[in-house]
Amino acid sequence: MEQKFRVYTAIKKLFYKPNMNMMNGKESAERLQNSILNSTEKKVLIWMAERMPKRINSDHLTGIGFVGALLSATGYILSNWGLEFLWLASFGLFVNWFGDSLDGTLARVRNAQRPIYGFFIDHSIDGLTVSVMCIGAGLSPLISFSIAMLVLVGYLLLSIFTYINTYLEGKFKIAYSKLGPTEFRLIVILINTLFIYLPIRNQQLSFMGATLSLFDAIGFVIALILIFIYLVSFVKDKKKYEKIDPPHHYTTK
Repeated sequence: MEQKFRVYTAIKKLFYKPNMNMMNGKESAERLQNSILNSTEKKVLIWMAERMPKRINSDHLTGIGFVGALLSATGYILSNWGLEFLWLASFGLFVNWFGDSLDGTLARVRNAQRPIYGFFIDHSIDGLTVSVMCIGAGLSPLISFSIAMLVLVGYLLLSIFTYINTYLEGKFKIAYSKLGPTEFRLIVILINTLFIYLPIRNQQLSFMGATLSLFDAIGFVIALILIFIYLVSFVKDKKKYEKIDPPHHYTTK
């Protein structure tokens, strides 16, 4: 009975302890952003936010970011009838970057942060955004649907890991291995451009009896990198949390 009570108490402390910073409307999570382009990108975003018309708010920009994802998915699907539509997919990625990266910056510049609402909306839309774009890419001639879904799995694993750590540590990690959302968008835009112009798009590669197109192989490697980063981070943080919350020895009276 005593052991059951201890387990219940531990679970209650872990999952039901209120975050008073968020309840008071204060910024509760420290943003950890150390990507390659972070310094330059931050200056550009602040410059744009300071010149944004007052009638535009963060919700509008979040919506624009999602429209960019829809444009990107549409471009991928239409590329079945002409590779030039991949330019639309790349433009959609730019629109997505503009809205998704600027919504939070605008709120901070205007001192109009809404930590609870903003975190909920922003990251709910993020999951939907990446899902839409991966489905669109999987329905294009660029990569196979299965590889696109594997990339989505890698993204979702890292996202879940990030959100768990945000809750447990109050730290929101945006970049892994110096790569953040902006860097990944640029990588995808580069892949789109190579697919349009290079004749190697039909090149086939064989690996362990499986045959993949060159761009399927690139997508597979990207998915493996995401999953590898997740696994390494999981093992590292598992050791850390084991020290913070060691096992309790069962004792009987």
